[in-house]
Amino acid sequence: MVYKNFITYSLLLINIFYLHAQEQYELNSGWKCINIEKIKVSGEKISAPNFSTKDWMNATVPGTVLTTLINNKIFPDPFYGMNNELIPDIYKTGKDFYTYWFAKDFKENFPKDDQQVWLHFRGINYSCEVYLNGHKLNDKIFKGMFLRQDYNITSLLAKDGNNKLAVVVFPPDVVGNPNGGQGGDGEIARNVTHQYVAGWDWIQPIRDRNTGIWDKVTIEKTGAINISNAHVITMVPGARLPDAKMQQPAIIKASAELENSSSKNINGLLKFTLNGDVISIAVNLQAHTKTEIKLPDYNLQNPKLWWPNGYGEQNLYHTTFVFETDSKNISDKENIDFGVRELTTTWNTTTRSRQAFINGQPIFIKGGNWIISDELLRFTDERYDAEVRFHRDMNLNLIRVWGGALLERPEFYNACDKYGLLVFQDFWNSGDCNGRWLDPQKKEDQWTRRNYPDDHELFLNSVADQVKMIRNHPSLAFWCGGNEITPPADILSAMKDSIMPALDGTRYFFDYSNSDSMSYNFLGGNGDGPYGVQPLKTFWADKTFPFNSEIGSVGVGDYESLERFMPKENLNAPIYHSKEDSVWRYHKYIGYDSTVYKYGSIKDLKDFTLKAQLVNYDQYRALMEGFSSHMWEWYTGTIIWKTQNPWTALRGQMYDYYLDVNACLYGLHNGSEPLHVMFDPIENMIMIVNNTFSFHRDMMLEVKAYNKEGKEKILTQVYEEIGPSTVRKYIDMTREINKLRKEEGAFLLLRLLDNNKQPVSENFYWLPDSTGNYSGLQQMKKASINVSAKKIGDGKISVTINNPKENTVAFFNRISLINLQTNQRILPAFFSDNYISIVPGASKTIVVDYNISAKEIKPIISVKGWNVDEVRVSP
Repeated sequence: MVYKNFITYSLLLINIFYLHAQEQYELNSGWKCINIEKIKVSGEKISAPNFSTKDWMNATVPGTVLTTLINNKIFPDPFYGMNNELIPDIYKTGKDFYTYWFAKDFKENFPKDDQQVWLHFRGINYSCEVYLNGHKLNDKIFKGMFLRQDYNITSLLAKDGNNKLAVVVFPPDVVGNPNGGQGGDGEIARNVTHQYVAGWDWIQPIRDRNTGIWDKVTIEKTGAINISNAHVITMVPGARLPDAKMQQPAIIKASAELENSSSKNINGLLKFTLNGDVISIAVNLQAHTKTEIKLPDYNLQNPKLWWPNGYGEQNLYHTTFVFETDSKNISDKENIDFGVRELTTTWNTTTRSRQAFINGQPIFIKGGNWIISDELLRFTDERYDAEVRFHRDMNLNLIRVWGGALLERPEFYNACDKYGLLVFQDFWNSGDCNGRWLDPQKKEDQWTRRNYPDDHELFLNSVADQVKMIRNHPSLAFWCGGNEITPPADILSAMKDSIMPALDGTRYFFDYSNSDSMSYNFLGGNGDGPYGVQPLKTFWADKTFPFNSEIGSVGVGDYESLERFMPKENLNAPIYHSKEDSVWRYHKYIGYDSTVYKYGSIKDLKDFTLKAQLVNYDQYRALMEGFSSHMWEWYTGTIIWKTQNPWTALRGQMYDYYLDVNACLYGLHNGSEPLHVMFDPIENMIMIVNNTFSFHRDMMLEVKAYNKEGKEKILTQVYEEIGPSTVRKYIDMTREINKLRKEEGAFLLLRLLDNNKQPVSENFYWLPDSTGNYSGLQQMKKASINVSAKKIGDGKISVTINNPKENTVAFFNRISLINLQTNQRILPAFFSDNYISIVPGASKTIVVDYNISAKEIKPIISVKGWNVDEVRVSP
């Protein structure tokens, strides 16, 4: 039933997307813990309200055992230097070393009438027994990292309101040997858990395998009827445009699970409100039953659509599912936020790869691979928001969540919904651990590993549960069976044929991350890569997999980044063809080969990291430009391996663990912009790529060159246009470019100007000389710049940099936000652009955003470049 309601409904652009009930709170402080070997009493006794835990250790919940031990100074920070080697590994200590009791006292009065009280665990790794007020809640040991637990604790609450919860948490059944292999000896995959904890080629082993109550613990209070797993599906027929003044209706399909915990049948209405209308259905619920209820379809008039980053706005709707009894009592409410969008795919017969469409429009996928926000599972809403915002700032539109880690948390998806990042979600398999390849470091043979995990039913139950948890997020775009391998056949068929159609059915399911249904492997081999530093021309000229799920390069941060986790004695520049320093090797450094030496000999680590930033910027700009240059011809998308690190690694990152950006991010920011002018180094061709749905006309294409003294030469200036979702070649500059760059190299400035002479795209290249070296850069004069800064809002500063016309180019300037009191960078900070170059007589304005929660911080702006001495100004 749908009827008009006079309650005002408002569209809420908010970044809270979790479901919450009529009354709900977290148990996230005041926990105590003790090792299982130090206490020999039963869970019934430990959970008695009068049992004393005053001598127990303070525990971090949500958190892992190792996090608690680090917070209590028992073990050092494993992210610093070689500290991880000082922490005992569970493979050697035995599992009891990291098996702990956790206890929490909390106040909750015994309920009245038909009120029900629920205890929810969103994630425990790996198995547990749960006790409350002297009673065991689970009949048998509960297993599975990715399976939520729900207990109705109404009858067990203390009459005086003083309650004690006790949980004993056991590590994974098989912890695996971290022998240096990908996932160690592979046995970690026998569990339904994350695999990277046994070590990988970009991370060291997590010593406790992340044992603990790692995700949220909540208390929820409802009436006799509890609403759970509310589900909204949106259908957007036809091809839409983001800027349309009037949209045709969208179809809203909604359902929810209702549980009647009482001993009597209950009649009532399940309803929700949208756009001023109330959609409802009459329900009769039998005693002690749980039922899925589907509401009538609803036509949403003139919907505000959700679009991926770069294509349109990320509009979000808020509604509340309510169960109201016949006696007009509200038994439960569940708030839900969703976006109105429809995702479809087709097989592109030209590229031979999967092509994505949102709301009927083609989306060229520009993605990054994501491992996890923190290797020790120390998650916060703020960190998720910052990391996903960085991906937005890279001008990416997709994040792939890699299969050796998690099904990501709702808070991660909240941020992706907010910033417009589609998500490609793997499940918990990897080719390394699950038997795709012959591997002498693995304990068991491929035939055995191919059937991991040991408990297939647990895997499938976990899939079903986690799908329900995140399926409402508009950012969730694709499901994937695993990283570089499918799950075992029985799991795969159950997921594809039963679970997904029943619980979702709106998203494409890839069997595995480089399957032919995603990207036809016409080259042979694994179907992804290459990895590591590449000649820039490779990205333009060498045809690779048409929807490559993993291709990447280097990613070392600057000197300030390395100082945070390297002892002073290890702050030495790596030398090409020499053995790396032990800390560099431990933190998984991969070399830059000869690329940094093209900028001159390496003087010290500061010099190395500056030159590495030049390589970083060029590598990732060229990667995305090269793929974009063959959009719809060779490629339907690409996904970079990888864009972030969950610890202090020295590879594959656009920002470091501490959320400090490097030049990789801004090379991508440039090369991935939706409307982009670019230079093809193979054909010396000026090109434009348009990743929008609009026709762009009357654009002035301006091409200028500068030598090392800053002398300008206009090469061409011509009006051009480009159609939607198109890439085109425009001007062959071979003759001019070869002449300019022959002896010392040259700078090349490309701009697209609108009719107001304002740049809509700008791209600045530094071209090598005829030998491939940047000899001109090594001889540049200093440029003295003028910098001004002013506050333009809370936590927002506008920075203007002017390069006087008598100067040479002010090249490759890094802007930083500094805390005046500590002389350290304020992190995270978000820059509208960075590592910028300014030609003589020009100015650029950059906006800096930062967190204003610490009001005692006095920010100052630092600007320092290749040939620019540091300038500091206060806003």
